[in-house]
Amino acid sequence: MILGRPRRVLVLGGARSGKSRFAENLLRRRGDVDYVACGLVPDGTDAEWDDRVAEHRARRPLSWRTIETVDLPTVLGTPGPPVLVDCLSTWLARTMDHCGIWSDAPDAERRLAAAVDAVVDAWVRSRRRVTAVSNEVGSGIVPATPSGRRFRDDLGILNARVAAGSDRVWLMTAGLPQRLR
Repeated sequence: MILGRPRRVLVLGGARSGKSRFAENLLRRRGDVDYVACGLVPDGTDAEWDDRVAEHRARRPLSWRTIETVDLPTVLGTPGPPVLVDCLSTWLARTMDHCGIWSDAPDAERRLAAAVDAVVDAWVRSRRRVTAVSNEVGSGIVPATPSGRRFRDDLGILNARVAAGSDRVWLMTAGLPQRLR
């Protein structure tokens, strides 16, 4: 761990646990944050999703730059201000779609493994101060579908790998932060 401020921070938590707000507050004093939004860009087809994104946008300081991408290795590998990745869960969902996991595309497993390896490697090697948010799904209900169980398992593995490369790890439960590392 780097003395002083941790350089790599992972904030885990369940749905509506306060994890994004907590991560934002860790960087609140910084005027120059790159906020990486990994979820789908609102397009009017899902009002509930659009409302969630609007809520997140409204909380962000105007001086923070929003980057809507799933290309985390490029962002983390580029010099710049602190980065807040929100969130690894939406990154993984979009990446699984892009790799063709759900359609059994040729080479889908290899492409997904390479994408996950690239993100974990970029996380560990980044020279920037980086904070990431992710859903902790391993303590919840076992999904009823094979695809739900697959996503839950892959996210658990991704979270564990990112946590292993983090200086600090927080778990949000019912709005209360608990430091794990």
